Amino acid sequence: MSARNQRPAREVGATIRSSTHTSLLPWQVRERRFAPTGLGRRGLNPDDVYAFLDRVAVDMAAVYAALAESRLETARIKAGVRRRQAGASNELDHTQ
Repeated sequence: MSARNQRPAREVGATIRSSTHTSLLPWQVRERRFAPTGLGRRGLNPDDVYAFLDRVAVDMAAVYAALAESRLETARIKAGVRRRQAGASNELDHTQ
């Protein structure tokens, strides 16, 4: 494998993305278009590329939906823990 095709080495603790990089959203993947190849040149079939992009967008939408659901569940759990801790501290105050 040539050096050009290898992944760059990451330092320990290094972040994968820079702070200026924003994640792609499903609509950005769906609307992405590639310039067609000229006549007599090799290239990709645009229909295949667009079908793939649609598939990626569907998968990304599912991931974003699962992430949102997970964040809501985390918030519910945290709220429950806070209520339980507040109740426990109130019981301690009354027993002293």
